[in-house]
Amino acid sequence: MGIKYELAPELKERLFDIALTLKLNHIQLGSIECMRSRGSGSYNTIARCHALSKIWQKTLKTNAFYIIELLSEKFDKQNKEEQDKTLIHELLHIPKSFGGGFKHHDFVCKKTVDEYYKKFRQAKTF
Repeated sequence: MGIKYELAPELKERLFDIALTLKLNHIQLGSIECMRSRGSGSYNTIARCHALSKIWQKTLKTNAFYIIELLSEKFDKQNKEEQDKTLIHELLHIPKSFGGGFKHHDFVCKKTVDEYYKKFRQAKTF
């Protein structure tokens, strides 16, 4: 049957709100998309960050583009706080260069995500 993908505009709106609130100014909002997937069968994965690599950018004569994939079977069962943390986690994978690469899990970890989530919640209470 395979994996089914669909655009997730409501999640993209939340992702953009998080990026703007946290002042993640390196994230080019016009070059990022949110997709919801179903049928992955992946065991521990809630979300994935995909990037258009340098070789594809050169070949297609285009700039970097990132896709945040949210695995519906896992992501949709999370409460709002955990969903926000998942979205923050995926945004943190995008490096300041916004060039098609990734920040790895030595930086993108629970401690860092929790720090950014705390900043996000504090900014939203004012």
